[in-house]
Amino acid sequence: MGDLKDVGQAGEGPELKINTGDEAVDIEQNTAQTEDLKDGIMAALNHKSCSSNTLNLPKPVKRNVKALKKLQLAYVNTKVEYYKERHELEIKYEKKFEPLYGKQAAIVTGAVIPTDEECDFQLDSEKKAELSNEIQKVEDDTEAKMDVPAAAIKGIPKFWLTALKNGPIVADVIEEYDEPILEHLIDIKAITSSDPMGFYLKFHFEPNDYFTDTFLIKSYELKCVPDPTDVFSFDGLEIDSCKGCTIDWKRFKNVTVKTIKEKQKTRGAVRTVRKTVRNDSFFNFFNPPPVPKEGDQMDGETVSILNTDFRVGLSIKDRIIPYAVLYFTGRYCGRRI
Repeated sequence: MGDLKDVGQAGEGPELKINTGDEAVDIEQNTAQTEDLKDGIMAALNHKSCSSNTLNLPKPVKRNVKALKKLQLAYVNTKVEYYKERHELEIKYEKKFEPLYGKQAAIVTGAVIPTDEECDFQLDSEKKAELSNEIQKVEDDTEAKMDVPAAAIKGIPKFWLTALKNGPIVADVIEEYDEPILEHLIDIKAITSSDPMGFYLKFHFEPNDYFTDTFLIKSYELKCVPDPTDVFSFDGLEIDSCKGCTIDWKRFKNVTVKTIKEKQKTRGAVRTVRKTVRNDSFFNFFNPPPVPKEGDQMDGETVSILNTDFRVGLSIKDRIIPYAVLYFTGRYCGRRI
């Protein structure tokens, strides 16, 4: 930090009298006072507790800090407007993205076979002449590695399962026994709304042996209001609540629960009972715990589950859906984009 000069306002605080002769003593005395003032300000700013940085500041400096805080509040209010407008802009462009996502879904499911012209794409960095032998071999042997004959391949098998497994955060909640179910996932859409402000994720499944549902939906409500108890912590849209859906599991196919055996003592006798408990699974994503109302207390487990839920939801919406083919190919596997 540079030297502090002319601290304070007219009529307040020590002044430097640049004179000569008999007033030299006044100059020396006021210089010492100014140095003490500088030391006090620096000590306050360097205090370990951020909340007490302004406690020991002189009144003129505190007054100026208040002015800055008022400016900061104006910044926060403007930022609220910015995020609200950005949300509306996202809805506008979502409609423009929709035809592109529709074509992607048609190719993934095999409903449409792209033309040679539509497949004529290759970045300079992806030219075969520049590919390593290992990568080239993977490309040449792709059909041979499929579980079904090449002639029977339709669309892009396991497209969304692979994209999700290569995505940040989401991969951590996918269990091995979830994968056969997610192989039947043929599309994911994110639909943004303004009233109420939020979005929902729509997972489209083909007929399968696990549940009867065609669509599984997860919705989120957002808020764009600073916390009145901590206005300056505002950092954009926040998830306020979320809601899942009931999955109509087929008999003995529900991977979100498991049965365990417990021994119980009853009147001196020991008996074994079966108990159904929650099982780790990606599909718990559709059955989140309720978000407590303001003022209610949350236990640590609920906080952890909701934090993970929110991160997974945002990752699918903002990362995996827009860049699905890049996650499928492993372009962004294990790292954020």
